[in-house]
This record gives sequence, C-alpha cells and structure tokens, in this order.
Amino acid sequence: MASKHGTVKFPLWQYLNQPLFSSTTKLELNPRRFCYVYRVKLLERCLAKECQSEGRRPKSTTDD
Repeated sequence: MASKHGTVKFPLWQYLNQPLFSSTTKLELNPRRFCYVYRVKLLERCLAKECQSEGRRPKSTTDD
C-alpha cells in the first residue's frame, strides 16, 4: 500500500495536452508510460533547482 505522502497523482492535464506533431517531444499514448516519464522529468527538475536556504545564513545584529 502506497503512502499518501510523496505520491504524485496522474498528470491528466499534461497527458491530454501533449503536442501531437512535435519533432522535439515524443507523443506517449500509454498512460502508465506517460506517468512514469512525467515523474522522472519532475524529479530531474526538482533536483536541478538550487535550495535557496542552502549557504545563506541570516546576519545577526550581535556579531562580535
């Protein structure tokens, strides 16, 4: 049984709005395959983002 936390629901709108005659993207008609590819791309986008809180410390007013 999958947990409710961290699961991605099926991206229905992205599935229905796939470009039909695009030479840059492949049309995926299998919903399970589309969902897998979508999740992989989502993970790649998330990992490519830099964490904004990383490396930044707020300046304290009482630095000695």
